[in-house]
Amino acid sequence: MVPDLIPNLSVDCVVFGFDFEKLNILLIERHMMYQNTVYNDMKLPGDLIKWNENIDEAAIRTLNELTGLNNIYMKQFHSFGAIHRVDRRPRDMQWLISIDHPEERVITIGYYSLINIKDEKISETLLKQNAKWVPVNEVGELAFDHNLIINKALESLRSELKSYPIGFELLPEKFTLTQMQKLYETVFSTQLDKRNFRKKVTSMSYVVPINEKQKGVAHKPARLYMFSKDVYQKTKKDNFDFTV
Repeated sequence: MVPDLIPNLSVDCVVFGFDFEKLNILLIERHMMYQNTVYNDMKLPGDLIKWNENIDEAAIRTLNELTGLNNIYMKQFHSFGAIHRVDRRPRDMQWLISIDHPEERVITIGYYSLINIKDEKISETLLKQNAKWVPVNEVGELAFDHNLIINKALESLRSELKSYPIGFELLPEKFTLTQMQKLYETVFSTQLDKRNFRKKVTSMSYVVPINEKQKGVAHKPARLYMFSKDVYQKTKKDNFDFTV
């Protein structure tokens, strides 16, 4: 165990990314041998907290090391402290032993983050971390209690998405209304009426149409829009209500 790490307190990060079709989660590949059997499974990115950093700093460090990005949208959403959360399966405990982790109870603080999956800056860094994007509905059995953590993160994301304009963190800087609608439909697993959706969005002063259209598409190019944080800050007294 590295001496500057707190052995019983960690952060785990659920990183969401949207590819215009599916909502994805960033997972780390885990390879290990246990009782003559090779296990290849996946886990959430996370790490123990250092003695000289607070919890938010630990989450920021973990995400920066994974993606190479700074200023990522990040929200603490839940803590997980079940007595046997790290030793419910023998191979999980064996993996901890293999990385010189004490065989002790660990409490973790969950964060979810939103990033633009199309950002080219993150590709090379992720390859170094054995990380990959996996669609939410295709996630299998993960290490420890990480499936539970993902489910809690998705609940929190859906709740926040109704009241705050955080969905724009998952979209590129310039987006179409079709892409925005697809995002909400994907996160909430529903279908929205196109006419009503556009009526609602175009009434939002902070969703700003720009004098540009899509390029390199086979269909008729659509107008592009941008989210204005400045306008939102000035008008947010008008409650952001995106109940679907």
